[in-house]
Amino acid sequence: MISNGYKQYKNNSVGTMTKGEILIRLYEEANKKLLKGKKFFECDNFEEFEEHMQGAINIVKTLSDNLDGKYSVSVELYRIYDFIIYELNRMKVGRKIEQLDDISGLIKELRDTFELAEKKVKKSNPAKTGFVQQKSVSIGIG
Repeated sequence: MISNGYKQYKNNSVGTMTKGEILIRLYEEANKKLLKGKKFFECDNFEEFEEHMQGAINIVKTLSDNLDGKYSVSVELYRIYDFIIYELNRMKVGRKIEQLDDISGLIKELRDTFELAEKKVKKSNPAKTGFVQQKSVSIGIG
């Protein structure tokens, strides 16, 4: 019963977020998955490591799949997402995490950039509900 209420709360909170806030949340969730995966790796729990790495990959794929191609920045973001997915797959399959901190840092930089942009949009036009033009996104954060 409590679990069902929590799921409803999460769905409602995501439903009231701006597109920019959702984007920022996705970056945060991807980074959480990476950090949890790193901890599992360090404990030699490779099954959980791979699961968390795959979760981060899925989030970045969602970000990539929802880029709006009519904006030039989308091409650059696609290249960045493609690089991140490639590196995460290499880490997952090879069970080597040397690049994990670098990828985590890149995801944090992207989050910070979009967080700043979201703040500027809200400041310049408080009625605006976000700056990111994207398709409808279904996210499973957890």
